[in-house]
Amino acid sequence: PIALGTVAIDRLDAALCVLPVAAHVPFSSGAGDARHGILSPHDADDQITLSSHRPAPGQIVIEVGGEVDMLTSPQLRAAVLEQFEPSANVELVVLAMDDVTFLGTSGLAVLIEVREAAHAAGVELRLACTARRVLRPLTIAGLVPLFDIHPTLAEALAAT
Repeated sequence: PIALGTVAIDRLDAALCVLPVAAHVPFSSGAGDARHGILSPHDADDQITLSSHRPAPGQIVIEVGGEVDMLTSPQLRAAVLEQFEPSANVELVVLAMDDVTFLGTSGLAVLIEVREAAHAAGVELRLACTARRVLRPLTIAGLVPLFDIHPTLAEALAAT
């Protein structure tokens, strides 16, 4: 590919594809930290947002918003895996995903990875979501049976 300013031009057979060149753009984790995500300059409004709160001892809710794709999924992975450290004293992690605007295959891969890590750490992982833009990719990929999915955050926290 040839980089030209903010686009890269790539010749694939007879098709000409114009692809955005990634740039570093800050994202909001909701905690006011200085972490950075990698986003296309044209997608600054579509960044990931992550915020967390502890509704009770041993429980953490991570609210996920924006796009979860190959550029933003590393932030989600890091935020969730951090909760599985013994020092976190967490027994239940709930991912509230109704504010997700896009869930790509990289996001699906992260969900599978954190599910396996939760199991290995003895931490329960639940999803709280009714958004079609999240449930449809999970359904198409055949992943719904792998996750404990609840329609509301309250139900996810109360489930036994």
